[in-house]
Amino acid sequence: MAPDIPPGGERQPLLPHSRELIISASFLYPLKGFVYFFSHPFLYPLLRARLVPAIVLSIAVLGLLFAFTYLPQVAFLALFHGPLAWVNAAFLVLGEGAAIIALLFEAFLVDETLVDIFDAVLINEGHLALVQPAREIHAAAPDPVKQLGKPLTSAQYSPFSFRQILEFIILLPLNLIPVVGTPLFLVLTGRRGGPLHHWRYFKFIGLRRKEKSKWIQRRRWRYTWFGTVALVLQLVPVLSMLFLMTTATGAAMWAADLEKQRQKELAGGQQPAGPSHSDDHV
Repeated sequence: MAPDIPPGGERQPLLPHSRELIISASFLYPLKGFVYFFSHPFLYPLLRARLVPAIVLSIAVLGLLFAFTYLPQVAFLALFHGPLAWVNAAFLVLGEGAAIIALLFEAFLVDETLVDIFDAVLINEGHLALVQPAREIHAAAPDPVKQLGKPLTSAQYSPFSFRQILEFIILLPLNLIPVVGTPLFLVLTGRRGGPLHHWRYFKFIGLRRKEKSKWIQRRRWRYTWFGTVALVLQLVPVLSMLFLMTTATGAAMWAADLEKQRQKELAGGQQPAGPSHSDDHV
């Protein structure tokens, strides 16, 4: 499709400035979230509250899986993969562990924490107006986490979905394909999971179902790469729940940048561009 030409007749560049593209690349946000989390001490109490149960749960689940399922999967994969069976079986077990840990931990222990992280980062980045309609705010408190009061509406970081867990399990056998199977599994799973990290942001800006689909479609590859990197981090043994929290931090950082762009467009009397436009750089 030919690029849009503004009324003045001047063609816009197909790609934004290379430095801007690198800085705003979506796959970097989970990594930037890790740095942001540990450079902002006001977030530490949210980690301390969940650290011990996260470590215990991760060690227990992964320990049981590696003890009872790793060698049988190596033996099976050796029929097809040869020496790579040891590596691919490890990815299979880590993937199975990630699904189980996510099911247990996100469903019962951590979603409220992710909501607090997401909201606190948005407030710290200057987007109090987004968060304020959804929860009480203690404006006199000394930091964004302590400013967070009780939710005034339903508070979810991302929806709990048996469909997502089922798709994750269905895609796991892709790891059986030599060489390309594991990267394919990561990308396809990331494509599905990436947009879920902005579920709360979509609620904040009032996107209906069709509007949300258009928003995601416009940034399909951005969300895919974000979700892929987030998944890779969550496959790190024992640290998966830590990376879940830092990924929520990165998701909020990206949402803050998207909101700045959205507000610029609204202030200029524009409607945010629809899905017919190519991926933007934010």
